[in-house]
Amino acid sequence: MSGELRSSIGALADGTARASADDGGVEPKGTRAMKKILIAVDGSPASTEALEFGLDLAAEEAARALIVHVAPAIDTMPAVGFGMSHGAVVHELTEHDRAPLDEAKAVAGELGVAVTTALLRGPAVRELTAIADEQDVDLIVIGSRGHGALTTALLGSVSLGVLRHTQRPVLIVRGHAAAPAASEEPAPALLA
Repeated sequence: MSGELRSSIGALADGTARASADDGGVEPKGTRAMKKILIAVDGSPASTEALEFGLDLAAEEAARALIVHVAPAIDTMPAVGFGMSHGAVVHELTEHDRAPLDEAKAVAGELGVAVTTALLRGPAVRELTAIADEQDVDLIVIGSRGHGALTTALLGSVSLGVLRHTQRPVLIVRGHAAAPAASEEPAPALLA
């Protein structure tokens, strides 16, 4: 895995491991190795980056990886005529819903990481936080498309919703597509 974020996490993990080994092998209270990592996928490029990051982390920590995709519970139908209201029907799971999990299993196979998958239906934030609690995961890894503040305010953000509604650690991987291009000048930093 490459990138400054992974290096920082690796350095922190290495420092923690060395500190506990230097203290006679006794782990400080409140620290433990990761045993289970939940990786949320939706088929987006940011989700793919989060998947690769989470799988690498699971392999490094010898943790079990649980890959989860959440499909909608209800499909809404647009109004088609005068006086017609929007309709809603129960969402039937299709191969399109299973595709992100199939792709994730293929990536995991290429990396040699054994995974468990789950296809859920309902509001994504609620379902992701519920399965994280049910499975007692040590970390939730989720991608972020990096929409601006206005889009996030109007449409919401699954990654921010998960972060707000869980007591578990959450690692949000911002996709490269969301990051500014290398040729762009970074915004000046403001010091307060």
